[in-house]
Amino acid sequence: MTTDPRTDPPGRNAGPLLEREAELHAPFLEEAAARLRDLALYGDRTLTRVDRILDLGGGPGVASCLLARYFPNADVVAVAPNPALLARAGARAHREGLGHRVHTRHVELPADLDTLDSADLIWAGDVVHHLGDQQAALDALARVLRPGGMIAIAERGLSTRFLPRDIGIGRPGLQARLDAAHEDWFAELRANLPGARAAVEDRPAMLARAGLVPTGTHSFLIDLPSPLDALPREHLYAELTHRRALLADRLDAEDLATLDTLLDPDTDTGILWRPDAFYLAATTIHTARACPRR
Repeated sequence: MTTDPRTDPPGRNAGPLLEREAELHAPFLEEAAARLRDLALYGDRTLTRVDRILDLGGGPGVASCLLARYFPNADVVAVAPNPALLARAGARAHREGLGHRVHTRHVELPADLDTLDSADLIWAGDVVHHLGDQQAALDALARVLRPGGMIAIAERGLSTRFLPRDIGIGRPGLQARLDAAHEDWFAELRANLPGARAAVEDRPAMLARAGLVPTGTHSFLIDLPSPLDALPREHLYAELTHRRALLADRLDAEDLATLDTLLDPDTDTGILWRPDAFYLAATTIHTARACPRR
């Protein structure tokens, strides 16, 4: 379960939600950045240094700042179509003393992909599946990579789980029905994206078709067991509030009533207080390298 400011209304208000989620996922992002550094610089030693990184989609700057720390010689450019998110990214970079190396650039995706300057490393977190023609987008990103450069495509590996199947309210299996309703909603949204083309989402095969050399796939787990601290509870409350509005016409009356109970801040059956609430998510990263210059 995740919100995306490019597609999920109300996107204009998604900044705090995305920032909180990125902070919850910081341990995974740390692991991913370290693994990416080792792959990029020490894997087959075709790349001796990383001077420029593109953070595609930008987000609120958590990933941009981590990449800047793990690649201390690099300038990082957060590129995104959402000015409010870019402002958050810039503010975070300044708070962390990285304002001289983390920059922002407003672009429209995918229209402006061919206008991006070359980079040694591209990080695309939860963004490619929001572009109408995913293969064309990867083709464009491949053209941006410098010889020997690397791209990392991060996609949600599993839907976030946060409650048992039977929570003692309504019918068991609420999360499965929320996931199914969101999949239907997203399929309709994707079909109406500009230039939308159906694609088998085999990321390594798509990267190979873009002329890159796949270098592996790795999944990272974010596992926060019950009882949850306040921050993940607040994030789940915001997520459920968003899904309640987004999927209201796709859920039956009983499931809507269950959501309303979970969103009641004054009852111990609500997500803010339940002792059985947990947070479990997985993100899968696919990497590929541009062929070195011969």
